[in-house]
Amino acid sequence: MTVAVLGECVADAFTDPDHARHGELALRVIPGGGPANAAVALARLGTGARYLGRVSTDPFGRLFTERLTASGVDLSWVVTAAEPSTLAVATLDGEGRASYSFHAEGTADWQWTAEELAAVDLGGIAAVHTGSLALVREPGAARIEEFLARARPSATISMDPNIRPLLVDPGVYRAAMPRWAALADIVKVSEEDLAHLGSLDGFCVGLHAAGVRLVLVTRGADGVTASLDGERMDVAAPAVEVADTVGAGDAFTAGLLHRLDSLGRLGGRLSTLGAAELRDALAFAVRVAALTCTVAGANPPWAAALTPAVTPGANDET
Repeated sequence: MTVAVLGECVADAFTDPDHARHGELALRVIPGGGPANAAVALARLGTGARYLGRVSTDPFGRLFTERLTASGVDLSWVVTAAEPSTLAVATLDGEGRASYSFHAEGTADWQWTAEELAAVDLGGIAAVHTGSLALVREPGAARIEEFLARARPSATISMDPNIRPLLVDPGVYRAAMPRWAALADIVKVSEEDLAHLGSLDGFCVGLHAAGVRLVLVTRGADGVTASLDGERMDVAAPAVEVADTVGAGDAFTAGLLHRLDSLGRLGGRLSTLGAAELRDALAFAVRVAALTCTVAGANPPWAAALTPAVTPGANDET
C-alpha cells in the first residue's frame, strides 16, 4: 500500500554570510515545504510515497523534482505548472528554530483545479497526508478538502496545519478546524500551533468529538503528547546535538505513518490501533525527528540510519 502526500514544495533560502561578497546577500537554497518533506521522509524510510503537488518548471521546481526522485518518491501524480515556485527566506534562532518570510502570491502550489484532483485514482492508497499552507491558500484549499472527502472512505486521513501566522491569520485555521476535523483521523500540531488554537484539553476534546481518533502535539526536545480517543500519553525525544529543527515535524509525521503502515493500521479509521502500538509508533517517530535535527535543512534519515542509538549526522545525504 502507498501513502499519498498532498501539498506544497517550497524553496527554503537560508542566508549564507560565508559566501557573500561586500554589498551582497548570499542565499543557500534547500528544497523544502512541509508536505514534500514528509513525502521524502516516508520514501527514505521504505514506505511507498506518492507525491501529489503542482511543481513549477522554473529552476526551483527542477530542484524539487531532483530531490523527490532521488529519495524514491513516486511523482506520477505531479502536475507540471507554469506558475513560479514558492520561496521562503528562513532565519534561524540560537536554538536552530526557523522563522520564514514567504514569497507565495500566485505561485504554483495553490492553483489546484477540480479537474486536476478529480483525475487521481485512489486505488491502493492506504493514507493521505496533507497540511501546511496548501490547506489555507485559495483557490486550491477548497479543492483539497473535496479531494480528502473523496479519499476518506478507503484511506486514513492525516493533517498537519503548520500555522504560519505572518502569512495567514490564525483565525483562518481556527475557522477551518471543524471542517478538517470532520475529515481527519490524525491531526498533528506543534506547541507553537496550539498557542493559536486553544488549550490542549479543549483542542483534544473538540477534535475527538468531531471524529478525530488521534491528536498529537509535538514539543520539540520534550517529545510528543498524544491523545487516542482521550487517552493521553507522553513520549520523550532522544537527546541529540541540534544543527537546526527544519523539517523535524514533517519527519515525525512520516515516521509515525511509516510505523502505522508497518503495523497494518492504515487504510481506515484507526479503529484497531491500541495504546501499546501507538507508543511504539511514537517512539519511532521521535527518533526520526531527532535524526533530522542533527543535520542542516530538511534532510530526513534513510532507514539504514535508524540504528538502536541515534547517531548525529547519520542521515547526511553526502
